[in-house]
Amino acid sequence: MGKLGYDDTPFLPGSKYRVHDSSRPHPPVVVPGAGPGDPPSDAVVLFDGTDLSGWVSVKDGGEARWKVEDGYMEVVPGTGNIRTKEEFGDCQLHIEWAAPAEVRGESQGRGNSGVFLMGLYEIQVLDCYDNPTYADGWTAAIYGQYPPLVSACRRPGEWQTYDIIWEAPRFEGDRLVRPAYLTLIHNGVVVHNHTELMGPTGHRIMPQYRPHPPVGPLMLQDHGDPVRFRNIWYRPLGEYDRG
Repeated sequence: MGKLGYDDTPFLPGSKYRVHDSSRPHPPVVVPGAGPGDPPSDAVVLFDGTDLSGWVSVKDGGEARWKVEDGYMEVVPGTGNIRTKEEFGDCQLHIEWAAPAEVRGESQGRGNSGVFLMGLYEIQVLDCYDNPTYADGWTAAIYGQYPPLVSACRRPGEWQTYDIIWEAPRFEGDRLVRPAYLTLIHNGVVVHNHTELMGPTGHRIMPQYRPHPPVGPLMLQDHGDPVRFRNIWYRPLGEYDRG
């Protein structure tokens, strides 16, 4: 094989590499998933449809008591939120969910759950198909802060996807040096594009950053509705030396 690049081209600004540099390191190889939504070769699988061994109850730290069958987990109302044993920060996260096919309730009382990054930052899960509610509590909202750019909801009972790029906040002691950012693709549609969060989310409160560890668990919410989840995995986001 001949030379793969050049050594007589200009240096890129702020880089030790030239344009088309033959010595520039190649990116590591990741094998994509076999089908849409399948985990790639470097993914950490958080739920593969078989059991909840990687999850615990938020209430007491004991066994997660949601139902598992047919490749999905389902909220058992009253058992409480569950979280992963795994903790992570910056990531690409994939998660699939379905609101109950049998429609009950309205507004926030219909197919409600939540995906909490690091256990603190909620992306709303809600059945908003022909079900209006307050905008910053809409399906795929950053709860209490930002509505999605558009509503991309499927019908009740149909599987929906969240593909998330999460950049955790950075602290130096008690000082926030960089806020959290979130990009969210809901059912193939961008609904948040590198959105800056105001702080951890909450109900009827103003968000405010307080120092916390650089990693945390993924938490799923028991809001009293039998919402289903499946195919949950993440990829930690780091950098290889691109120069």
